[in-house]
Amino acid sequence: MRLTVRTNIAMRALMSCAMNPTRIMRKAEIAKAVGASEAHLGVVINQLSQTGFIETLRGRHGGIRLKFPPQAISVGRVFRIFEASTPFTECFSARDNHCPIASACKLRSSLDTALEAFYSSLDAVTLEDLTCGNTGLERLLSLEPAA
Repeated sequence: MRLTVRTNIAMRALMSCAMNPTRIMRKAEIAKAVGASEAHLGVVINQLSQTGFIETLRGRHGGIRLKFPPQAISVGRVFRIFEASTPFTECFSARDNHCPIASACKLRSSLDTALEAFYSSLDAVTLEDLTCGNTGLERLLSLEPAA
């Protein structure tokens, strides 16, 4: 299994916001801190905003910040939202399933169960679990308080 770049960048952006709770984070500083292009991060920020994980503030002093405290943001929920449009395998796609054995194959059911177990295990993990007390991450992502 491999996660999409979008999901990876979403988690990095959320962790960056969690590590800087008193700041309104700018796209450029997040992109630099997490090693993402501003263009790709912009798409991710838009989706994070539309799905209610962050709030965006426009204007000269604008940027983003978490909409909820880190303990209220489930990693499993983030993954489900960002991975929803990417079928796990060909037979999971209603549009692009050209598998000649799909009608008789029992593998899909097993993969479905395994995929749900994967997401369920991440449902119990919060953004706080990833960031609270993580001094290494703090050194990498903490920025000076905004002036």
